[in-house]
Amino acid sequence: MEEQGRRKTRVGTVVSNRMEKTVVVAVERITPHPLYGRRLRRTEKYKAHDENNEAQVGDRVRIMETRPVSKEKCWRVVEIVEKSR
Repeated sequence: MEEQGRRKTRVGTVVSNRMEKTVVVAVERITPHPLYGRRLRRTEKYKAHDENNEAQVGDRVRIMETRPVSKEKCWRVVEIVEKSR
């Protein structure tokens, strides 16, 4: 259990679920501009393993870092926080 405490988690929105057992999750963060201080919205996309193909486009999901599953996939879907309408 202590190993799981060190794994990173993110909450984001599913933007694609067209692959088998894989979803693309867009995670948004707000960071200040290094010189001017204005807050900027940055989006990063992660490919995450979804074993049961439960997540749909628009769902808010929590993903957790895991061992590499494939070339680009080293995150997995832990839970669906909010279903899309």
